[in-house]
Parts: sequence; C-alpha cells; structure tokens
Amino acid sequence: MKLKAIYDMVLKLGMGADPRGRAYVNKELKKEEEAYKKLKGDEKKEYDKERLTNPYADTRMLYGGPNREIKRALVGIDMTTGEVVLADRLEEKGKKIDLIIGHHPRGRALAELHDVMHLQEETLRGLGVPINIAEGVMAKRISEVQRRLMPANHMQVVDASRLLDIPIMCTHSPADNIGWKFVQKLMDRKKPETVGDVIKFLKEVPEFAEGVKNGSGPNVVVGNKKNKAGKVIVKFTGGTSPGKEVFKEQSEAGVGTIVGMHIPEEHLEEVKKYHINFVVAGHMASDSVGMNKISDELEKKGVEVIPCSGFIRVKRK
Repeated sequence: MKLKAIYDMVLKLGMGADPRGRAYVNKELKKEEEAYKKLKGDEKKEYDKERLTNPYADTRMLYGGPNREIKRALVGIDMTTGEVVLADRLEEKGKKIDLIIGHHPRGRALAELHDVMHLQEETLRGLGVPINIAEGVMAKRISEVQRRLMPANHMQVVDASRLLDIPIMCTHSPADNIGWKFVQKLMDRKKPETVGDVIKFLKEVPEFAEGVKNGSGPNVVVGNKKNKAGKVIVKFTGGTSPGKEVFKEQSEAGVGTIVGMHIPEEHLEEVKKYHINFVVAGHMASDSVGMNKISDELEKKGVEVIPCSGFIRVKRK
C-alpha cells in the first residue's frame, strides 16, 4: 500500500466509528471548508489544509512522502526515539521496516491534541447534557491541556524518523473511536447488572484478558464489584481526560458506571462525590482494541504488521 492510502484508510475507519456519527463529522468538515474559503493573506497561507479532510488533529502522517510503498509496518502504542532506532536495527538484521505506526500522537498531532477534546462536548450532549453546559465544563480543561503541551518537544521522534528516513504516522482518535465503539457495544449487548459483571465482560475480550496476565487488567477504582452498574458508558475517546466538572453532569444524566482507560488522581474524590462507579479497563489493552482493527485491515491489504511497545496484537476476522 502507499502511505497515503494507509492514512486515508485510518481516517475512514475512525470516522465510521465516531461517537458523533458520520453525518456530524461530514458537516464539520464542510464548515471547515467554508471557513477556509473566507481566509485571506497570511491566514490562508498558514492554514493547515489537512483540516479539510481530516477531522482529527491528533492523527497525522508525520514524515514520509505519500507515495512511499509500505510492505511492513512496526506498530505500537508509544512510539519513541527508541522505537525509531529499533526499526533501523531490525532493518540491519534483515527485516526492513517501511513505516512506523504509533497510537499516541507525536509531532504536530501532539501539539494539537487539545483540539479533538471538543468531541467530548458532543458525547455529553448525547447523554442529555445541554450543549452550553457541555462546552462550559470542557473549556477550562481544553485550555489547560493546550498550555501543558506548549513546551513539549513535539518533533523529537519525528526528527529521528527523518534522519533515519523511516516514515512515521500516528493514529490516535481513529483507534480510540474504534475501541470505544467495540466496548460500548459490548456493554450495551451484555447489559451488566453489577460492576463485577462489567469487569467479567471486559475480561472476556482477549486484549483485556492479556492485560490481566501483565498486571494491568480491568480494576474498580471507585465503587465496588457488588454495586449495581446502572447506566454504563465507555470513555475511551476525545483526546485525554476531561475536567473533573463533567462528573456532576454525567451523574445528573443518569450515568451509573464509567469504563475508562485511566483516571487522574485528582478526579477520584469528585467521582466518589457523585456516587459514580469507575472501572479502569487498562490503558494498553484499551488502546490495543482499536489498533487491532487497523492492523487487521492493513494485513488484509498485504501489509505485514510487527507489534511492539505495549501493543497487544489480537487478530479478528
């Protein structure tokens, strides 16, 4: 496959699993196009044209020409300079790596991670939270994440890939969307009665079962297994953790249990305050669910996938 074809495939998969629906995403892309047409001078010159076709600022082709031929990809969750050197080392040992695919964002995708957090405003609205309140409770956290990422060395890994001439891309929101859809559908289908049932059903998924073996499987961090689960929502996508103010709104919307990849320590008391159960499914296992779908599609098209860096490879038909 060509690098651009892989990139387009990832975006298509992500949009197909987006919690907001494909029609909403298409409408947002149309708005972006209309806004671009109105720009003039330096604003138009500096505009990031990727935004016209890619609704996920945290997903990018970071280095490599679009027509580069890809036969083998090194795929992992956190692709650092170490993994770039690993790819080069594998080539020295006779296994050429044509592309590095990371889940977590790097380069410009990391610098603009905050932009995809607006997705959470729409998922809150989907729960019945008025959009003005959803935007209000998310605004502070989005600004905080943007400021926190400003001093980061965004281009470090991309520079390493460039120097070794190994194409690299990241697939954050698309994979998270896929993982969200998979686990939310599981919970909707199984209808867990208790928090213990939530854990039980998660462990039936191979990625989470492997997480248990690695000491990073599903755990109840707020509540207990005997508690009634109530309405179960999965929080896997939308960039990163929201502000703690969202838990009040989720509680009032009838949420009983949240299944998340992780939770900041400062959020725990707020979750307890509103009597919401919180299950941490396991970060690497959760990320692996979406990355597995992408990897399955790559292999169908003849691209060999070599998993690494926390990626729990599970093949599905």
